[in-house]
Amino acid sequence: MTDIATRVWNHKWKIDPIVRSLIDTDFYKLLMCQSVFRNRRDTQVTFSLINRTDKVRLAELIDEGELREQLDHIRSLSLTRGESTWLRGNTFYGKRQMFRPDFMEWFENLRLPDYHLEKRDGQYELTFEGSWPEVMLWEIPALAVLMELRGRAVLHQMARFELQVLYARAMTKLWEKVEALRQVDGLRIADFGTRRRHSFLWQDWCVQAMCEGLGGAFVGTSNCLIAKNRDLEAIGTNAHELPMVYAALAENDAALRQAPYQVLSDWQEEHDGNLRIILPDTYGTEGFLQRAPDWLAGWTGIRIDSGDPAAGAETAIRWWKERGEDPRQKMVIFSDGLDVDKITELHAQLAGRCRPSFGWGTLLTNDFRGLTPGDALAPFSLVCKAVSANGQPTVKLSDNPNKAMGPEDEIMRYKRVFDVGDQQRMDVVV
Repeated sequence: MTDIATRVWNHKWKIDPIVRSLIDTDFYKLLMCQSVFRNRRDTQVTFSLINRTDKVRLAELIDEGELREQLDHIRSLSLTRGESTWLRGNTFYGKRQMFRPDFMEWFENLRLPDYHLEKRDGQYELTFEGSWPEVMLWEIPALAVLMELRGRAVLHQMARFELQVLYARAMTKLWEKVEALRQVDGLRIADFGTRRRHSFLWQDWCVQAMCEGLGGAFVGTSNCLIAKNRDLEAIGTNAHELPMVYAALAENDAALRQAPYQVLSDWQEEHDGNLRIILPDTYGTEGFLQRAPDWLAGWTGIRIDSGDPAAGAETAIRWWKERGEDPRQKMVIFSDGLDVDKITELHAQLAGRCRPSFGWGTLLTNDFRGLTPGDALAPFSLVCKAVSANGQPTVKLSDNPNKAMGPEDEIMRYKRVFDVGDQQRMDVVV
């Protein structure tokens, strides 16, 4: 077992980099990347860092030179032979050779494109531009670097025994959560915590704790490198990025209205079974389901990533019943700001009515709340999103207007096109 406190105390990034592999990323990014590579590889996109928690002034905490060293290191990475063999030959979601030879040949030769970094008003402006399949792979490592450098800036002020006690308390806190989740009969839970983790070593420790503490209830991790190293299932499907870019490419309002369904039409040409999971909230769940083609009702399940999760589940259950489907056979995946109490509550409400499943993210891999003076290690909401495609701005509405993004005039246009009415604002914790 790694002594994390000692590694932090002794660390030198050149032998312990924050991102140590191109597959130190979420599985869904690779699944989406293959789909983009096959369907929209010539699309030019811009991704940008967005700090929703502006009180965390990253440019005042993180040294620019150290940030550039970490980003430059990522640009030097390429797939190793073992990583390529794992992707080419492993069985994912019951399917062997999920990643096609033409995609793998491209991925094996990939180096991530350059970045643009500036400081402004106490924050970093970090952007990536280029072809969609290349640029999209910056999202997860960029977030991991910023989150860990912020953590290192805080930890650097701590003495050795203080670090030992900090990590002992954090481990105890997590283990108490694991013990509480042991009581949930029929639980199905995965690690979704890569993008806003405290560190790679801490995420790896959390995954090992979940394996030992929850046994078969822990179904895997979204992190490909940890899945490979720990012989676990790699978990993930698709994200808001796909409909956001497809929508930006739409030539008129009619094409815009159809864009979210075109995404899923392309997706089902490649994937079946548990990879056919609908993510309906990019432009409002209610309207998405009302306008959805009948074939989508036959998909395996739905992921709820914004708004009131219980209300979202009830909406999905009603929709399946209206379409003649049995909700008890459908998977409902929750992935927004989860912690033990909410997981337990949702499971109790929905067990037997559908197949609830949980993607536990930041509050699994980065819950140091209350453990440092001034709560200096508390998690915060940092994202890296596609902000334009072929020169057109992207828009996300979400079921929580506090998560909306895009130019205000385009947000209003999208609300009109997708018939999004009043929405309930909810705090964005992570």
